[in-house]
Amino acid sequence: METRTPVPPFTEDSARLKVRMAEDAWNSRDADRVAQVYTVDTRWRNRVEFPIGRDEVREFLVRKWQRELDYRLIKELWAWADNRIAVRFAYEWHDDSGQWFRSLGNENWEFNPQGFMLRRHASINDLPIQHAERRFSWPLGRRPDDYPGLGELGL
Repeated sequence: METRTPVPPFTEDSARLKVRMAEDAWNSRDADRVAQVYTVDTRWRNRVEFPIGRDEVREFLVRKWQRELDYRLIKELWAWADNRIAVRFAYEWHDDSGQWFRSLGNENWEFNPQGFMLRRHASINDLPIQHAERRFSWPLGRRPDDYPGLGELGL
């Protein structure tokens, strides 16, 4: 059976690694890559959408990144226990009119024994910002290792 390391039960180090791997995948804005870390029957709550299964997750992500342009994300480990991880995150993006936003939120993740995510519950708030207020300025893609995290950025 395929595994997606690290697998539960999580330690602080393995939970941090899982969070960074998720951040890297989401910053790729590759819906196929991101969807592969979820179970075939994964269940989500994301704002007012409730995708079920990898195919619906993939469709959700395609729509998301068509709407949220120049998307850059930072995730931070909040807590972990056994097969669960809690994350806080922020991402910046703009819409097709050029209005920038900072979206802030929390996620609760539950994993199966093979390390695939069974459940993802996200609560997210959007804050309109001016271009000059942006804090996520690395080139599109993976956040550089030396780029500050949420705490260092005052978020």
